[in-house]
Amino acid sequence: MPLNPSRSRAKDRSGSSSVMGWPEFLSLNVPPRNNRAWRRSGQSRSQQNQQSENLPEPGESMKERREATRLPDEDCMLLNPSFRGIAINSLLAIDICLSKRLGVCVHTTSSWGSMRSAVTLLALTGHGITWICGTLVCLTQSNTLAGQEVLINLLIALILDVLTVAGVQKLVRRKGPWDISPGFLDCVALDTYSFPAAHASRAAMVSKFLLSHLVLAVPLRVLLVLWAVLVGLSRVLLGQHHLTDMACGFALGFLHFSLMETVWLSSGACQTLISIG
Repeated sequence: MPLNPSRSRAKDRSGSSSVMGWPEFLSLNVPPRNNRAWRRSGQSRSQQNQQSENLPEPGESMKERREATRLPDEDCMLLNPSFRGIAINSLLAIDICLSKRLGVCVHTTSSWGSMRSAVTLLALTGHGITWICGTLVCLTQSNTLAGQEVLINLLIALILDVLTVAGVQKLVRRKGPWDISPGFLDCVALDTYSFPAAHASRAAMVSKFLLSHLVLAVPLRVLLVLWAVLVGLSRVLLGQHHLTDMACGFALGFLHFSLMETVWLSSGACQTLISIG
């Protein structure tokens, strides 16, 4: 007896559906996807996951979260530096390189190590303690009003120079080109940092002061200017200062002289200070 066609078709359908339910054929049951829509849905899911991960915890503030996600300074890079920053950094690099090369008397084993004692003695002639003590001794030996007037103003200028340079050095806190600890006299004169150079400032101020208020022959004037330049350079040779420190020290010394000329104390005021002292 022939089979019923409708029953055979239903049987074939049920058999095929049972076969399509096997794990090997599950992928065939998935309807085709639109690639763009599927990508957009995937991106939206990833963005939602990132936002859920970035949400702060209940006990965590937004400031703490921002500090935690911020990169450290050493991992950050300036991608578009300005021309001014490039120029300043280049000049500082040249200054450090030249200052290190000029430090030929830093140690006794340096290229000019045999001259270290002479250069140290030359630098001592521009020290603040040396000039303040020498001015006080000359003031006690002076008997003329004009001489006492010049010496009192010189003493005030020296004290002003020491205090101003020490204040600027404390603010800037620049180290020297070589890792050298300051000596005892430098600590007493508050000359512990590199910028500006105290010896150069003092030498420029004193030389300009003496050239303006003393009558000197031309050879002595030339020697006085040469002494000021060598005193400023001696600290560079000893590795205590950079070249820019020396240049700024000379400029600061001339500024101190101009300021002292503006507030010059008269002979009567100087005699009052001597009587008080």
